[in-house]
Amino acid sequence: MADRAQFQDFVVARSDRLLRTAYLLTHDWATAEDLLQEALAKAWFAWAGIDEPEAYVRRTLVTTYTSWWRRRWRRELPSGDLPEEPAHDDAGRREELWQAVGRLPARQRAVIVLRFYEDLPVAEVATILGCQEGTVKSQTAKALAKLRVDESIVKELHR
Repeated sequence: MADRAQFQDFVVARSDRLLRTAYLLTHDWATAEDLLQEALAKAWFAWAGIDEPEAYVRRTLVTTYTSWWRRRWRRELPSGDLPEEPAHDDAGRREELWQAVGRLPARQRAVIVLRFYEDLPVAEVATILGCQEGTVKSQTAKALAKLRVDESIVKELHR
């Protein structure tokens, strides 16, 4: 019964932040809610053996998102219709940035979200992703290089 209460306290205390992380990975609130729900369900079944609950759920978010992305990417169809350009304001600029982040490969997006949005150190990101610190650094460098040449961001900077 104590495990259940601890889990409920964790969910109440950390759900908002974890949901924002899931949103930044998926770029869709409904999918982010599904992702968080699945990660929390996985955490519930492993709860008794978890030492660092937040790190465990973050890693579960990333690995679950990555597996979803790998399964789903083949079903997307390109479209010839481009959306209308929104009015440019700070919110629009942020949106363009997150759209550019959304175009990164899943692993690079996860590194960017964990390093710069969650403000986690390289070592903790490596632990969450189950890789070496050097991998986190190289994935960060590759992601930032792609963002630097992303036309939507570059165009915005030159306005």
